[in-house]
Amino acid sequence: MLQLFHELSQQCSKATTEKYSTSFSSAIKLLHTDLQAPVFNIYGFVRFADEIVDTFHQFEKQALLAEFKRETYAALERGISLNPILHSFQLTVNKYQIAPALIESFFMSMEMDLNKAQYDCDGYAKYIYGSAEVVGLMCLYIFCEGDKKMYEKLQPYAQALGAAFQKVNFLRDVKADHEQLGRTYFPEVDFKNFTSVMKAQIEQDIAKDFNYAYEGILQLPIKARFGVYVAYKYYQTLFKKIRKTKPANILEQRIRIPNYGKVFILAKAGIRSQFNIL
Repeated sequence: MLQLFHELSQQCSKATTEKYSTSFSSAIKLLHTDLQAPVFNIYGFVRFADEIVDTFHQFEKQALLAEFKRETYAALERGISLNPILHSFQLTVNKYQIAPALIESFFMSMEMDLNKAQYDCDGYAKYIYGSAEVVGLMCLYIFCEGDKKMYEKLQPYAQALGAAFQKVNFLRDVKADHEQLGRTYFPEVDFKNFTSVMKAQIEQDIAKDFNYAYEGILQLPIKARFGVYVAYKYYQTLFKKIRKTKPANILEQRIRIPNYGKVFILAKAGIRSQFNIL
């Protein structure tokens, strides 16, 4: 009967991913079946923490996050939690022996969201690492399936991809982050006077991350490569759309890829994969 609880908990993480991100859920389903549930488990955990700091404004967010953090570590130690999201997360962490330091860095970044509105260069790098790069590294533990040498080799590429995704999110969500949450993640950027030069500098940094990450995607195990490549193409397409958008318009609308565009990306990626020309 315990297996039923395992399965139910992982279904909750999968449903969470599907509800909050059609792009990521679609990409995860392109991984080998052995890898899908563990990655859904990571995303469900990350999403719940993110919702606490970004959405639950009518509640004591600091207390909620502290409680979620305590329950996370209790689940990891006990090997069980009655919170299905945390139970599925601990299954993945304990199975793949994901480093506890990654989880701690993640929580540090979530706590920064409760207290910081603007970031200097050091704070920005620290936040990017904890909120995005470590998520890529958690997934890399899964993809490498215990191969420590492969993990160490691919670690910087996974960090670059996570950073690129997060920085694109920042540009996409400028309106909500700046106006609703009062946050400015990019250091030395004034969104009240957001210029083409500022935007171009941010975009150059993101392009560098994408280019470097691509080299690592090509070296991923075959069971993970296509799914990660599709997620990369989703975000690269979104990034290209943002680059074509004027600075003033970035502040007025949330840039999206329509569903038909996502279907096209998937189809094109599938064709390239069949001909081994990723």
